[in-house]
Amino acid sequence: MKKLLSLLVFACLASPVLADEVKIAVAANFTAPIQKIAADFEKDTGNKVLISTGATGAFYAQIKNGAPFEVFLAADDETPAKLENEGAGVKGSRYTYAIGKLVLWSAKPGFVDAKGDVLKKGGFEHLSLANPKTAPYGAAGVEVLKKLGLFDSLHGKIVQGENISQAQQFVASGNAELGFVALSQVWKDGALTSGSAWIVPASEYTPIRQDAILLSNGAGKPAAEALLKYLKGDKARAVIKSYGYEF
Repeated sequence: MKKLLSLLVFACLASPVLADEVKIAVAANFTAPIQKIAADFEKDTGNKVLISTGATGAFYAQIKNGAPFEVFLAADDETPAKLENEGAGVKGSRYTYAIGKLVLWSAKPGFVDAKGDVLKKGGFEHLSLANPKTAPYGAAGVEVLKKLGLFDSLHGKIVQGENISQAQQFVASGNAELGFVALSQVWKDGALTSGSAWIVPASEYTPIRQDAILLSNGAGKPAAEALLKYLKGDKARAVIKSYGYEF
């Protein structure tokens, strides 16, 4: 019996350290890339990633109210900076993990022309847009409409999603003929996955610099720190680039 107990103790001491888990809040535009990256990370490290996706502004409120997230991948650089300055993020951990692109997209082939003139010509009843107050891509869409001098004339046709995922779903389901979404939602490996689109020139809106930050809950936690480091690696960056992001 003593020998059996000794063997069990030895087995426990010799076994590898149990894998940890990391809770992350991710901007909705980055849903597809993070799912792939998280799967690779779990396979390569043994750590588990618990993903929540949504609007950047909504996550800010949740984090300030004590949500147990350890890493935040935002759709802008302002929100992580604000969290860092307010003590909710670890100083020095923030960096830009991707630069997003805005696209005017329709699920219908040939509906959106390559220059976005469909916005001026009309011929549609609904234009989908993420809530500009909480979703940076929604704010970018409003910025483009105002720069084109079309915001006032099209304001009545805008249908607003809570986040960029819902805005894209409005278009995909046909509830809106077209909408401003993230390129990553309709792009893979250098090509449009469906429908038609106008990739809005970067000069038409403020650059969408997407920052990551280690939150206070993740300070000192190896899995959280490892994930942030993993995002900077070649394997993760190849996935990010495949969805149309830049660095």
